[in-house]
Amino acid sequence: MSKQRLDVRQAAEVLGISSEGVRKRIKRGSLESEKDAEGRVYVWLDESQTRSDAGSDEDWTNVRTGSDEAVVEVLREQLSRTWEQLEAEREANRENRRIIAGLVQRVPELEAVQKPRESPVTAPEESDNGRVGAEAQKPSEQRSWLYRFFFGP
Repeated sequence: MSKQRLDVRQAAEVLGISSEGVRKRIKRGSLESEKDAEGRVYVWLDESQTRSDAGSDEDWTNVRTGSDEAVVEVLREQLSRTWEQLEAEREANRENRRIIAGLVQRVPELEAVQKPRESPVTAPEESDNGRVGAEAQKPSEQRSWLYRFFFGP
């Protein structure tokens, strides 16, 4: 492949971008460049990087515009899929809220069913030193199933 040595302005024309765009590409290292003793910057371009002069400027503009339109179309498709995904998540969230609301309304019913029947009262056991066991001193609390689910027994 043969390379052409062009100044920044000429490289910008060949590539169809601005001079500032060429400078940014040089800074990023995506274009090979060199400086001469007087400080002028030259860009080395391969034949593959240059547009052929066989076509007119209008053809080149159409090719560039076409690729921009393709990018815009891809972005529109991605945005559309994102909106669909967002709507599906919102619907799932609404369904979850309906389920939770139904369960919260049933909590008193479920707690009433789970209360143990009265058992006969037994005397607390005494330990070696005559104290009553710590378990017997505290009133037994029956926790709701929701509390036990989140915080344990």
